[in-house]
Formats: sequence, C-alpha cells, structure tokens
Amino acid sequence: MMGHVRSMGLRGLDGYEISVECYITNGLPGFDVVGLPDAAVKEARERVRAAIKNCGYKFPVSRITLNLAPAGTKKTGTLYDLPILLGILEASGLVKLPKQPCAFLGELSLEGKLRPVTGILPMALAAKKLGVEALYVPKENAAEATLAEGLTVYGVESVPALTAHLSGAVPIAPEKPWRPERNDAELPDFRDVKGQENVKRALEIAAAGGHNVLMVGPPGSGKSMLARRLPSILPDMTGQEAIEVTKVYSVLGMLDAKNPLIQTRPFRSPHHTISATALAGGGQMLRPGEISMAHRGVLFLDELPEFHRDTLEVLRQPLEDGVVSISRVQGSVRYPSQFMLVCAMNPCKCGWYGDPSGRCKCKQSDIDKYLGKVSGPLLDRVDIIVEVPAVKFEALSRNDTAEPSSEIKKRVDAARGIQNRRFAGTAVRCNALMDPAALRESCALDETCTALMKTAFERMQMSARSYDRIRKVARTIADLDGSADIQPQHLAEAISYRSFKFGPEDQN
Repeated sequence: MMGHVRSMGLRGLDGYEISVECYITNGLPGFDVVGLPDAAVKEARERVRAAIKNCGYKFPVSRITLNLAPAGTKKTGTLYDLPILLGILEASGLVKLPKQPCAFLGELSLEGKLRPVTGILPMALAAKKLGVEALYVPKENAAEATLAEGLTVYGVESVPALTAHLSGAVPIAPEKPWRPERNDAELPDFRDVKGQENVKRALEIAAAGGHNVLMVGPPGSGKSMLARRLPSILPDMTGQEAIEVTKVYSVLGMLDAKNPLIQTRPFRSPHHTISATALAGGGQMLRPGEISMAHRGVLFLDELPEFHRDTLEVLRQPLEDGVVSISRVQGSVRYPSQFMLVCAMNPCKCGWYGDPSGRCKCKQSDIDKYLGKVSGPLLDRVDIIVEVPAVKFEALSRNDTAEPSSEIKKRVDAARGIQNRRFAGTAVRCNALMDPAALRESCALDETCTALMKTAFERMQMSARSYDRIRKVARTIADLDGSADIQPQHLAEAISYRSFKFGPEDQN
C-alpha cells in the first residue's frame, strides 16, 4: 500500500517541493524514515504514532517505510509531521487526498493538534510557483501563508478537523487574505534632537540616497539618539521590499501571527560582543544573521572599534554585493543583505580627543591604535563620515522644537522619487546602489567639478572606490536640491564628508 503527499522544504530563503512517500507492507513491525532526515524529522515517528492513536485511528502494525524525496537533500525541522501522518493514513486507506494540487505543512502535538512552524511565507511563495492550488498549514500560520497571493490557504487546528474536511463532512473555510491595517506606530522623531544640524543634514542625505554613514564624536553627543531616528525619515517600503524582509523574519520565527507582514524598515543594533557568525549568519542550522535581518533597513554598529576585527571584516563583501553567501558542510545558501550601515565611534579611547576642553589625556600612539581597529577597506565603503561635536548648553536650554521627521521625510521622498524615475526599468533602487554604467550616465562632472575633484583626490589620497562614492553622494545632494546636474557646491559638500582625519594621517 502506497501513500503520496506533497509538502515543501526550505533552503536558505527559498522553498522547494518535498514528496513524502509512504509504503506499508507485511513483515516485522517497523517505522523507518529515509531521505536524509535530521533528528527532528526522525523524532516525527513518535509524534505521528501518538497523534494517530489519540485521534481515534489504528496505527498499522506493519513495516512502514517513509521516503522524503529528493532523497539527497537534507531535511530539517518539524514541518513534515503532518504530511508523514497523512501519508500513513492514505496508505492505510483511512483518508483520501483531494484531486486538486495541494501541499501540507505542520508540526503535530501528541494529541493531534497542529503547532506553527517557521518559514511558511517562502514555502508558500514556492508552492505557488510550482502550481500548488491549496496549502494546508497550522491555523497560526494561515495569515502569513495568504501573503503569497493566488493560493487557497486552509488553517488547520487539528488532525480530526483536517480529516473531516478531506472527507467532506465538515469543510474548513479558506483563510481570508490578510490585509495590513494602517500602520500608526510612532518611530523616534528628529524633533527630539537639539542642535547637531550638520549631523541631521548628513543623515538626510544618507536617507535620500541609501548611503552608509559613520558618526565620530565624544560620549553623550547624541550619536545613538540620531541613529535611532534615521528610520523615521526613510522612504516607506514597497510591497516587494516588505515581502523580502518578511521572508527573513519568517525563517527565523520572529513574525507576529496577527500581523505577519513587516511594514516598517528594520533597525538592528547588535552589541559589540557579537560574533562574526551571528552577524553574517550561518551556524549549525544555517540561519540568517543580523545583516540579513537589517535587509532594506538600517544596521547600526555603536562603538565601532570595540567590535572584533574579524566580525567587522565580514561586512565588506555584503556591502558590495548586497547578498551574503554562507558555505558549510551542510551546503551553501545566500541571504539578502542590502542595508544602510550606520556606525558610531569615539575619536579615542576616552572619547574626548580634539575637544576644546583639553580633557583628553590619551597618547597619540594609543589614539592611532584605537582608530586603527577599523580597517581602511571598511572605511572605504562608508560614503559619509561626519563629526558629532558635544552639544552646547545654549542648544540644550532652548525651548523651541526642532524640525520633525515628517518634514525631513518629505524632502527624502522627493529625492527618492527623482531616483525612481531616473532608474526606472533597471535593478538600481537608489543612488548608493548605482552600477558603473549608471554612475557614468548620472554622475557626469563638468570642467569645474572635475578640477575640484582632481584636487581633492590628490590631496586626500583617495581610492577609486572613494572617488565613486563621493560622486554618488554629490548626486544625492543634487537630487535634494532639485538640480539636474551635479554643481560645484554639491560636490564640495560631498567631499567634506570624506575629510575626517583618522589620527595623524587620513586612512581613507
């Protein structure tokens, strides 16, 4: 007797089809699961056995062989409990599966109730591409599965409810497509920040063009406060971007069952003790890391020199490629990592180097050692470096309210609108992501700008990467100014954001 049930698997952020084949034959009683199952899949035998008995069915006293095809791919997790149970019931003649293309996912309790699993959204999207018309998932995952529009999703609470539905006795109503409600969540606002107008300007430029930022200043100058307000001026996510971000959080099991779609841009702020694996992703289960959790949002690294050197170095390639590739013995996966890198650091160990008060007593060798913890290649990938001075008493004591984020966001949205029209029909989304062809077309310099750029290039000993990044920032400044061409004042401002001296010599 044979049973055949379609299910789905997960590789990275991509789903793929799994065929659960059940063969029941005479012989010594046994229950074998083959097809490279991990420990959680092997343990499904006991959960399935108990669920079948507790739901009033007779577990076959026969030799049962279950194959999870393709057999050469590692199977992980508890989502195969339900298709394994259905395979046994179908092979025993106790249930009959629908004729329409359908797939089943879900973890079982010992009494036959379904528990939620992770990664439903990417698997639902893959099922839709594979021609699956109906998807049966645990009730708590149903709203998330409906985000893959075009599927009929059934939220199942228990095995008896599912078998009653399959027999036609008590049909389960399809889950209604989940629609996001108005997002009224208030983000930290720039109106709370007093002073620091130059830093606000730099962050506005960064938000308008998607540029990476490094803020350098003494303790208590507001670096962290400013960084946490950056998401409030970023453009709203598109529907496609929201799905991309939600897939990452779905795999990690970090979604809210009632609000399964991530609607606001992520802001991730890992502690400086984080490991390279936790930042980039990987581990025994090949999970996304912090840089993928910050996809389409902001990755904020406070106290940058305190991070381990090898931890910071894993950022270099993802910043260039927009993806992180992880290779382990179990296989290779690619996770998206297009994020804005925002960093903050003190100018020295005590934090007061260069302060007019003269309170810094650090030796120059100690200052150079502290700043040298951040490598030149990583700094080269930062578009904007801005000094954050200590706030004066006069600025703190003023009672007037600073410009709110809503007003800054209007200018940012207008600049992004210009970029959307400029890059329409291409894969480029903002100025920071321009490829060489787009850079040549959109960032041409006239004679005056070329002469200015040449002087800065030679005096500051820039790399080719720094040269390109200055042009991208200048293009964003021109967009904020509503200018069709890059003007000398735009280029001069962009150059000023690369002029910070790291110790006695510029490390850019």
